[in-house]
Amino acid sequence: MQQRSASAAKTLCRKILNHHNQIQPLRRPPPCDVFINHRCIDTKRTISGLLFNHLSGLGLHPFLDSKNMKPGDRLFDNIDRAIHESKVGVAVFSPRYCESYFCLHELALLMETKKRVIPIFCDVKPSQLHVKDNGLCPGKDLQRFTYALEEAKYTVGLTFDTIEGDWSQFLKTAMDAVVHNLIEVDAEETQKHHRGYFMKNYYR
Repeated sequence: MQQRSASAAKTLCRKILNHHNQIQPLRRPPPCDVFINHRCIDTKRTISGLLFNHLSGLGLHPFLDSKNMKPGDRLFDNIDRAIHESKVGVAVFSPRYCESYFCLHELALLMETKKRVIPIFCDVKPSQLHVKDNGLCPGKDLQRFTYALEEAKYTVGLTFDTIEGDWSQFLKTAMDAVVHNLIEVDAEETQKHHRGYFMKNYYR
């Protein structure tokens, strides 16, 4: 009887230990490489969603609010952190893009933090994009948004017509542009690090 009880106790302890070993501590997700700025209702299921899936398939860590955020997350905290951590931004402009405060806030922050931004003009021309004053947005934000939008409009980007365009060719071109910019950013950061290390040791 005692042997059976001891055996049962050992089995129970073994199960508890196995259970604890299987529970992994909650880890913060890795910093995002590419921040995808987009108007969710316009492009979540098309360009933005496809870019996210293709970049993830390459082993990169893109950020798309509908994919990376969960109920309970603080909207601005998570988005602002992702922008600060990112290396490259992709701004997907669509006909209703400028109606969104969040889109314009993200774009302004990308520009203010000096991120490389690849504009994609989806079913819209750069000349059609304007920040509208509806009386609800503070003047300081309107100024930020207008400056960021103008800067993006005068950055070399990609254009795409979702009805007549070649989706596979466009996605390949967009992916190539993102990867090329990531490589250049990494090279610049490495060069900056080496320069800093040299200066530090030279003036010792």
